Amino acid sequence: MSSLNDSFKSKPVIWAVAIIFISTFARLWFLGTGQLNLVQDESQYWDWTRHMQLTYYSKGPLIAWIIKLWTTVFGNTEFGVRFGSVVGSFLTQIVLFWGVARMWKRPIAAVWTLIIYNSMPVYLALGILMTTDNPFILCWSCALFALYKASIPHPPGLDRDSNESQTKPFFLISIFFGIGILAKYTMLGFAGLSVMYGLLLMRRERLPRGFWRKLFLSLTGGIFLGFLPTLIWNMQNNFVGYKHVLHLIGASGDKASQLLRFDRFLPFLGEQIGMATPWWLFFMFIGGFAALAFVLKGKGRNLMNLNHRQSALLAVFFLPVWIFFFLWSFHAKVLGNWAVISYVSGVMIAGFAFESFWGRRGRFRSLWMSLSVVIFVVLHFQNLVPLPDHLNPTHRLKGWTDLGQQVVELEKSQFKDPSKVFVMSDEYDMTAALAFYVPGQPRTYCAWTDRRMNQYDLWPGPEDKIGWDCVYVIKKFHNNTNEELKKMFKRVSSPIHLQTTFRGKPSRKFTVYLCYDYNGYWPRDPRLRF
Repeated sequence: MSSLNDSFKSKPVIWAVAIIFISTFARLWFLGTGQLNLVQDESQYWDWTRHMQLTYYSKGPLIAWIIKLWTTVFGNTEFGVRFGSVVGSFLTQIVLFWGVARMWKRPIAAVWTLIIYNSMPVYLALGILMTTDNPFILCWSCALFALYKASIPHPPGLDRDSNESQTKPFFLISIFFGIGILAKYTMLGFAGLSVMYGLLLMRRERLPRGFWRKLFLSLTGGIFLGFLPTLIWNMQNNFVGYKHVLHLIGASGDKASQLLRFDRFLPFLGEQIGMATPWWLFFMFIGGFAALAFVLKGKGRNLMNLNHRQSALLAVFFLPVWIFFFLWSFHAKVLGNWAVISYVSGVMIAGFAFESFWGRRGRFRSLWMSLSVVIFVVLHFQNLVPLPDHLNPTHRLKGWTDLGQQVVELEKSQFKDPSKVFVMSDEYDMTAALAFYVPGQPRTYCAWTDRRMNQYDLWPGPEDKIGWDCVYVIKKFHNNTNEELKKMFKRVSSPIHLQTTFRGKPSRKFTVYLCYDYNGYWPRDPRLRF
């Protein structure tokens, strides 16, 4: 085991190819064996592809474009929806290895980075689930290395100043920054962090001539590329997308009224420990603070053997981001995946730190390797793990296929004309899942009752289906009937409880209402919550 670093150093490409292709094959096998139904957000993004727009209520358009591409190839299947996630993870690993091994000349740390990447639950999930974080992380990684390259002067030549800034890296920054915004608005944070990186470098060394001018031009170009489609769409839709984002982050609405609260930071911490694992998170913070100390002091012990620029880049793009979201959790609810951008630099920091730790024959080093293998195997064979339902995080992703079949059976057996029955729910995720899993993948509707606005409220309702019947489906078991639902139909049945199954085992629970003779009334929440 002590010669592992030597093997990584002598054969880094072989190790990298093996890790990347084995992990990619495992992901393809996982998708091909159908171990998990779609996450409801994935279903929603797929449903967006049937209504192509410049952008959408809660996210940029890139996710819909990617899913549209691969479902055109593989069909409207779980495999087709998720294939882009495998491609994104494959490319991200290549970028991380190339950047660390080739650009930074650290092949050992590059291989460790890939190992850590493939043993962090957050990246394992992003390699399977087609969410906005997948292309976002790829764009962030590319922009990160482009920024590093942009901070290095042009190689000296006969026709140029030895301190002249390069142009190509700034062009790449603009492209990846803009595409990243199309994936997720959080990409805007790259602009502030890149400025912070430049200012930190100025404390100890000169920046290339023209760095700031080219940086601001590239960021401006990226913002124009990424925000133009969303701006046009929001102008056409009363800026509801921007209002949603402001409410979500607690910058406006009820969430902004309470400045400080203490009931949300512990859940945030728990989510981060689960996403990154406690041991890799430990190495990230140890390495991150060591890199920051080296940059600020300009001398002293450099534990990870990084140069000034590398230390500054990794420290700036990990510590401030992670700490910001942690502090923000004292004000508003912070979703666990918001901090995922910090783990791009974090996984590299852990790679450098673990290289040093392994080389010093640190205690328990074999334990971390074993745990990494266990995590990778458990995720890809999670159906064989005997976890109780309430402890199994994948339980909520199962049973949708069975639900779709039961809905169709109700349509055929409980209505006079099954061809004039539409399907409806009261939340976007349920509506999207029904759209995907009900056989025939029909157009489904989302009643705007007691909830905040979503994308379905910007599309036409079932007003053209007056006289039709409906199957109304909601999560969990309920015994009461929504009053708004009664206003929409001549008659509504008593609640019907459905227990779905997945591969013969009990899965999610739902309540169904059979609704007869739609009268054209379509509810709209007057509170207009975003």
